[in-house]
Amino acid sequence: MEALLKKRSPQELGIRDVNAFLFGNFLPDVYVGYMVKPTTRIIVYNDTHFADPNFVPEPRYWEFWRRFGLPSADADGRVSDLVLGTWCHLVADNAYNHDVNAFIEGMGIRPGETTRIRKQGDFDLFGRTLDLRLECRLDDELVRQAHAFPQYPVLEPDLRASVAAASAIVRDNRLHHVDGTPAYSMLTPELFSNMFEEVQQRMLEGLLAYAEQGASAEPLRREGPRARRR
Repeated sequence: MEALLKKRSPQELGIRDVNAFLFGNFLPDVYVGYMVKPTTRIIVYNDTHFADPNFVPEPRYWEFWRRFGLPSADADGRVSDLVLGTWCHLVADNAYNHDVNAFIEGMGIRPGETTRIRKQGDFDLFGRTLDLRLECRLDDELVRQAHAFPQYPVLEPDLRASVAAASAIVRDNRLHHVDGTPAYSMLTPELFSNMFEEVQQRMLEGLLAYAEQGASAEPLRREGPRARRR
């Protein structure tokens, strides 16, 4: 997301509060039980990400928007920046996981725990090649948007723990940044490069359309799986 904010201003993307938007990019992972511990409750991944329990789930970001984005829009067609950031998170997970599934299938790699561990390790390595600088902060506006999040309220103790966890991720990324091209276990540098550009383009199209048209913009509501690459 930071790469996109370096190319376009928040205003061009329809973002009013960058801090709340950034936190929205973490929000779907807050209550699933592995990014933040402990939390006051656990919500299963399938519900937070609108995904079927597949080996590498592909979140249905359009379902999130239809059920919680569009209905929460104000009279001007604007949603909270927390909702907008959550949409971006689900778009990215959908695109990355879809292309990983296509790669695994195309290469004849057998799904299983070993493959899952290799995939996760490769994504961790790729994440360390990114230049992350922006940290979330706890302020009154974030508290307000978190409490009003239409899918589920984020309680303040969980919000505080989540902001700390998100900031720790950014700081750890800077501390253990990887220069050059890592030696991936299963996936390839070319695949990561293509996926990254695809994710950036899909989010850019959606946010620009939202900035111009509001919550009814077609790229935000696009439905259906994409054809897998062969």
